[in-house]
Parts: sequence; C-alpha cells; structure tokens
Amino acid sequence: MDLHVDSQLAAVERSVSSLERDGQPARAVTLARSYATTVEDLWDAVTTPDRIARWFLPVSGNLELGGRYQFEGNAGGTITHCERPSLLALTWEFGGDVSWVDLRLAEDGAGRARLALTHTALLSDHWTEFGPGAVGVGWEMGLLGMELHLTRPNEPKIDEQTFHLTPEGKALHIGSSEAWGEAAIASGADPEAARAAARRTTAFYTGEPVE
Repeated sequence: MDLHVDSQLAAVERSVSSLERDGQPARAVTLARSYATTVEDLWDAVTTPDRIARWFLPVSGNLELGGRYQFEGNAGGTITHCERPSLLALTWEFGGDVSWVDLRLAEDGAGRARLALTHTALLSDHWTEFGPGAVGVGWEMGLLGMELHLTRPNEPKIDEQTFHLTPEGKALHIGSSEAWGEAAIASGADPEAARAAARRTTAFYTGEPVE
C-alpha cells in the first residue's frame, strides 16, 4: 500500500492527561485528525455498521442510545451518550476491564471535519508497562483506516493481521509508539520510563524484541 508515513504520523494530534474516574486515578488518551469531508458524513462513518466495518471492524448489536454493541474479536459495551452529529460516548469492555471512549466531531474549516477520540482508563499495571501507546497506537491505525475509507473508497481496507509486517506498517507503528511516548513526557511522565514503555509498545505491535 502506497502511504507517506511521515505525513500520516504528522496528521494526528496526540495528548495525554491525568484525572480521576469513579474516584480512582485514571489516564485519558486523546487523538484527533482532520478529514476532507463533512461532519454529517463523518458521523455516518462512525455510526453506520456497514461503514464502520469498512474502516475499523465489523460490529453488531443495538446501535442506539442505551444499546449494547460488539466489535468482532474485540471490545463490546454500551452506548451511553449520543448527540448527532457531534458526540458519541460508550463504554469499552474488553478482557474483564471497563474503560470509556468519547468521539467528538466538529467542522474544521471549509470542506473539512475533525474527529477527536478520547479513551479513558483507570491507572493499571498495563498502563505502567505500555503507557498511552497501549491504546493510542491502535486507535491511530483506526483513524488511518478512516482516512483511507474516505479518500480511497474503492480500495480494500488495511489487513490488520499483516499490515505491521509491511515496511509502511512497521514504520507507522514505530513512529506512533514513539510519538505517544513523547506525548506522555509532555504530560509530565518521567522521560526514561515513558520511552521504555514506548519501546515495549513497539515490540508488542511489531513482534520484535525490546531493544
């Protein structure tokens, strides 16, 4: 697949924040990307099952406020808030853990729309080991999938089982992991620990040993 890696990495805004959720320490990972489409079209792409499957994963369930959803081979949860076409919030339930995902859509200048996704999780050993890249890298590949869905609608979507083995896929995963490490440092994390966590995230996604 023909991708300009540096441009794809530069298209994503990344930030990390510390907060409390349900009285417990938590971390919020936020990433945003601008697309050459309308807010209504972007909303349709994140809420219509047929289109979700074309840029992310097949989804089933009751996709309305209060309904339960399930991504094939991944997380499920409950849709907790819905304000068309600007806000969608849901629980993210996977492996016995519950976290929270908010998607915010807005106009971003003439002919463009911006998608900001925030994934909030309670502080855990998993966070200590991998840092924000644990969820940030995966979501970043999802936002790339959206870009390709909107700009190359007739091409097949990225094969997540093999993409990390391609030169572009490997470079994107490495670059994203490193960028999330720097985002953690910008939020106040210890630089050495944040970069070590980023290296472990890279190893997880590429299958290569930690250097």
